[in-house]
Amino acid sequence: MRFVSFDVEGVVGFGAVVGETVLRLDSLPGAADDLKGYLADLDGGPADIPADAEVLPLHALRLLPPVPNPGKVICVATNFHEPARAGKPDPDYPIVFTRFAESFTGHECPLIKPNVSDCYDFEGELAVIIGKGGYKIRAEDAMRHVAGYSCLNDGSVRDWQKHSTQFTPGKNFFRSGSIGPWLVTPEEFPDLASVRMQSRVNGEVKQEIRLDQMIFDIPWLIAYFSTFTPLAPGDIIATGTPFGFGSSRTPQEFLSVGDVVEIEITSIGTLRNVIAHDGAGSPQSATAPSQSQA
Repeated sequence: MRFVSFDVEGVVGFGAVVGETVLRLDSLPGAADDLKGYLADLDGGPADIPADAEVLPLHALRLLPPVPNPGKVICVATNFHEPARAGKPDPDYPIVFTRFAESFTGHECPLIKPNVSDCYDFEGELAVIIGKGGYKIRAEDAMRHVAGYSCLNDGSVRDWQKHSTQFTPGKNFFRSGSIGPWLVTPEEFPDLASVRMQSRVNGEVKQEIRLDQMIFDIPWLIAYFSTFTPLAPGDIIATGTPFGFGSSRTPQEFLSVGDVVEIEITSIGTLRNVIAHDGAGSPQSATAPSQSQA
């Protein structure tokens, strides 16, 4: 099953994707306010889609990140066995940093290149979305806490990222990253050995890897993060990116206005965004639409 959050005529809603339509769930009696609340109500159980849900055409909706309001977005780096790491020992722990919800946008929405930098980069990643919350989760139980998966572009402003040893500034420019197009539930997601991720810029492949090449796999990450912070429904774990992003290439290749970035993951689909100039959107002009009420 696939779930989306969307904006239709200035109102945020969520629903289940069926073909080229969305069965709207937020307008049903007793519905949760948002997809994060819906996942919390499921508590790790299967979704039951009512037959009388309103049907909306998918193409008419502006897609938001599947969970537009995560409580936490925890990201990792240095997380793939790959030729670029040949001869290097595996790290004992991943590099860990956080992103804010406002730093993301959805599928087919513009990514904003900051006007303070010409070092705006792309990073294709798998996003793991938590469905059942927990604290100090054991690795052997971790997959029971996963609501689903999505594509993620960890758009990074490299010079700001390197202002200090802390990544926060370069990872959190407004709408510099994206998540989408939807959340795909685990029963539709195959074993990682058959899942490939590919990043493309203007149609040219820049990154490609099989996701079972992670150094720290999904259960390990869930167990590790939940050791120091409770994970809640809607929280997102970005599982890292392989070699091939712009600053890892020779010569370096950074993004320009008008470039098209696509992140494609087997069984999820393709997250697509066009790079826009700073000023195409702003925190002031991008006030969140009103939340629909059941």
